[in-house]
Amino acid sequence: MKNFDWASFTKRIAIKSPLSEVYEAWTVASKLESWFLERVIFTAGEKNLPDPMPQAKSGSAYEWYWYLEPKPMKGNILEANGEDFIRLTFEGPSVVDVKLSTLHEYTIIELRHHSIPQDDNSKQHIRLGCSNGWAFYLHNLKSVYEGGIDLRNKDPKMGVMINN
Repeated sequence: MKNFDWASFTKRIAIKSPLSEVYEAWTVASKLESWFLERVIFTAGEKNLPDPMPQAKSGSAYEWYWYLEPKPMKGNILEANGEDFIRLTFEGPSVVDVKLSTLHEYTIIELRHHSIPQDDNSKQHIRLGCSNGWAFYLHNLKSVYEGGIDLRNKDPKMGVMINN
């Protein structure tokens, strides 16, 4: 494990959907809820929070609620260019870049999770845990957008599973 990169990882997936739709899947609250989260709130990011915004913009703050998790994950949208790039904070100080491009009839998502702290807890829960989580959620995005099937477990009677 001497040469293992604990500070970052990259995931790529091809989705047969227009780039504009995939961009909205990452930036529109209702669309994020269709494949990723139970509930999404975007705000302007100021202390006196205004009404929730339907779409993330550069400088927005977010509250993301996961299925079977009562507390939200809070963070910031550092950049959203309105077309093919989103950068956000994730799990504290780490950063996620989502870069979209096209290849033939596919939209390619390249997700880079970086700036991961180097303490043991971050190595386990962010580097390893989020790598597995992003792999599942990218596959779920593909499933929802190509076939209409949401793979997430939403039934609280089932408890926590790999697909919550």
